[in-house]
Amino acid sequence: MIRQNIKVAVDAVVFGYKDRKLNVLLIKRNIEPYKNSWALPGGLVLEDENLEQAVERELKEETNVTIDYLEQLYSFGNLGRDPRNRVVSITYFALVKPEHHKIKADTDAKDVAWFNVQELPELAFDHQIIFDKAKERLQNKLTYEPIGFDLLENKFLFSDLEKLYMTILEKQIDRRNFRKKILGFGILEELEEKVSEGRGRPANLFKFNKKQYFKLKDEGFFFDIK
Repeated sequence: MIRQNIKVAVDAVVFGYKDRKLNVLLIKRNIEPYKNSWALPGGLVLEDENLEQAVERELKEETNVTIDYLEQLYSFGNLGRDPRNRVVSITYFALVKPEHHKIKADTDAKDVAWFNVQELPELAFDHQIIFDKAKERLQNKLTYEPIGFDLLENKFLFSDLEKLYMTILEKQIDRRNFRKKILGFGILEELEEKVSEGRGRPANLFKFNKKQYFKLKDEGFFFDIK
């Protein structure tokens, strides 16, 4: 007879865009192993909940964050990834607007904070590997789905959208071609509201028309900014 003593966990890579930088939400562990180390929020799945419920519960308990966008990422189950037990982690990546959430540590989290993805501390367990996988997924998906709008305010300057893409993709873009292509999709609304941008003339704000995007998608439209 084959016996198993495998536990199932969920971990979440929560991205937020603040101060024109890509950030990730981390907790400082309050228990062993890796006590006082920074880690991704997550924990074991309870008997009476599905995976999505588990990750949403853990995020609420450890960080006080609720999710705007959540997607299953990958499964991690290498031997020894957790010194306590054999644990298989079903991981997710999520997108939130940091300014909409008041983060607060609770349960087995001693602290919670946003970190610039370029300045991460050493992470517990195999969480650096998980983070790298999530960042790669985000960069790839940004080029074929308009998920970047889940990181911006509802109303934004076009320059904010340009900066977001350059920040996440970690490269410069041809601003003229980018603007022409994005506006050509017909999924942005240019508003009458204007905001001063530096010393230049006030610029119009834009808004993502999600309803129009899904209508076009049903008709065969493909978002592609490569």
